[in-house]
Amino acid sequence: MARPSQNIDQALLNSGRALFPQCGCKNLSLRQLTEHANCNMGMFHYHFRSKDNFLATLLQNMYEELFAQLQAETEHPGTPIERLAHTMVMLARLLREHGHWLGRVWSDAAHGESVAQEFLKKNGSRHMQLIISLIMQAKLDGSLGEIAPMQAFTFLMGSIAAPMVIAPRVMQLGFAPQFFHQQMQDTVLSDEAIVERVQRALYALQIPKSSLASGEPHV
Repeated sequence: MARPSQNIDQALLNSGRALFPQCGCKNLSLRQLTEHANCNMGMFHYHFRSKDNFLATLLQNMYEELFAQLQAETEHPGTPIERLAHTMVMLARLLREHGHWLGRVWSDAAHGESVAQEFLKKNGSRHMQLIISLIMQAKLDGSLGEIAPMQAFTFLMGSIAAPMVIAPRVMQLGFAPQFFHQQMQDTVLSDEAIVERVQRALYALQIPKSSLASGEPHV
C-alpha cells in the first residue's frame, strides 16, 4: 500500500511543536492534535501508531535540531577556549528560544511521564559531553589552569545556562514587578547580556588557583 503523500506526518509534528509547551505529555490529546493539524485520527495512527511514539518522535526531532546547532559551534575555528565561548553563547540562546518546551519536558519527567524520562535518559548527557570535551581541550592547552573539568562545567552551567531557564519562569509566573521584566530582557536574556556573561565566566575560570584565597570564602 502506497504511503499517503500529503505531508500529514509533518503537519502533525508541526502541531505538536505548537501544542506541547502548553499541554505536555499528559494533556496533549490526540483529538486536539489532529484538529490542529487538520487531519483525521486514522492518518495519525497510520503515521505514528500511538501517542507515545508520536511524542518520542516529536521530542527527538526538536532536540536534534538544537544539538546540531550546538555541535556546529564546537567546530568553530579558533582555540579551545574560543570554541567553548561560542558554544556557551549558542547554548544560552537555544535555552532562551526553546526553554518553553525543554522546561515542559523536565517538568513531565519529574511527574513520572515515561516518554519524557526516556527522552532525558537518551539525550541528557549529549550536550554535557560536548561542553566537557571543550573544557578538557582548553585545560590541555593551558587556558583553564588547574580547575577540575566538572567544577568548570557546573560553574558555566550555573552562571550562563541557569539564568536562561530561571528568568523566563519568574517572568511567566508574574510575581515580579514590571521593571524587573525589562531589566531581565536587557541585562540577562539579550544577546549582548549573554556574550558579556560568557566572557565574565570564562575570565573567572582562567584565574590561577594559586590566586584564589584558600579556606573560608570572602565577601
